[in-house]
Amino acid sequence: MGKKILVIGSLDTKGDQLAFLKGRIEARGHQAMLMDVSMGGRAPFLPEIGAEEIARLGGKEIAEIINSRDRLDITNAMTRGAELKALDLLSKRELDGVVSLGGATIALLASQVMSKLPFGIPKVIGVPAAQPVYVGKWFGSNDSVVMQLIMEIAGMNDLVKNAIAQVAGVISGMVEEAMDYSSLRLPYPSIAVTELGFSDQCARNVERLLSGRGYHVYTFHAQGISDQAMDRLVAQGFFDGVIEIVPAGLIEERFKGNRPAGMSRLDAAGERGIPQVWAPCCLNITGAGPTRHNREKYVASGKVLGIDEMRAMARFPMDELLVGAELYAEKINKARGPIELVVPLRGWSSLDREGSILYDPEADRKFIEELKKRVTVPLPIVEVDCNLEDPAFAEALVNSMAGFVKAQKT
Repeated sequence: MGKKILVIGSLDTKGDQLAFLKGRIEARGHQAMLMDVSMGGRAPFLPEIGAEEIARLGGKEIAEIINSRDRLDITNAMTRGAELKALDLLSKRELDGVVSLGGATIALLASQVMSKLPFGIPKVIGVPAAQPVYVGKWFGSNDSVVMQLIMEIAGMNDLVKNAIAQVAGVISGMVEEAMDYSSLRLPYPSIAVTELGFSDQCARNVERLLSGRGYHVYTFHAQGISDQAMDRLVAQGFFDGVIEIVPAGLIEERFKGNRPAGMSRLDAAGERGIPQVWAPCCLNITGAGPTRHNREKYVASGKVLGIDEMRAMARFPMDELLVGAELYAEKINKARGPIELVVPLRGWSSLDREGSILYDPEADRKFIEELKKRVTVPLPIVEVDCNLEDPAFAEALVNSMAGFVKAQKT
């Protein structure tokens, strides 16, 4: 039986191309529903979901959209309408996948729609050029595919047809292979773990120890996208606990680091009330390479550890460390479930071991003291006399999570 695929685009400018995409999807035996989000003119033919309906859902009439010169306002309205329509289709079980075809505006609008849909629903963005300045916005933390077509989607020559046919093939293949998103369930207990290269050994040890206890482990690379994606999955009901080896996306967001994960980082687990075990990996250090915003501030101390030609690390200055402690305390205070903090006393990553230019246990201690001062709820803190990468630290993390899981069963 064919699947139901939502096709998002602007028929006023890409009518022929979207009709061809719809036809190629239907040739695979699927139902393609065209959602027209045109903002500049009337559609050349009647789609399944008209721009008039999308405009009204977004709070405007289509005449307002077409006649307005406020591009931001009308784009936001059409985006709202498209999101609401997609969610309505989802609630009626009339949506198995989403694909968009168009330029940067359509790619951004479609990515916003996709961000409202659950993990596991196939999502494809077909766009002429995946410009680096935009791609991060299109992806966000979505489980989406961005397909760069290289050429402008104009006319219907053989190259354009071939590119669009491939987009149709990608979304068709994805919906054919995808499990029903509503049936996606993880076995109990499933534990999410954040990590990155500077905690690699710790993460490996944690995974090995958890697996040895019969837990199911899902690891996420905390570089600003994967950790946000993990939070989205937590919010959707996946995972029975989280070991945050690297919760640093929050302080990175606050001080414009290279791994920002948004100010809502850590909220999902707290709101669900599932147990969390935190380590402080990279809460004390930040990128200081050539791409770092305000790099001069972080290299001023002279204590910079080079990694490669694109990356270097420096310590957060004390004023920012203390602000960071307050941010993390706020997350702890809001959480509905238990949190335990496990702190290594000899460095919080592989980069700040004893002897490293980044090793500063006194500054680390002041961060923890400020955190304690700001926390207004019970917060067990386990101190381990080792570096974060040492086996004893991973054992402490796993023991803390095991205690929470045992308490859940009783």
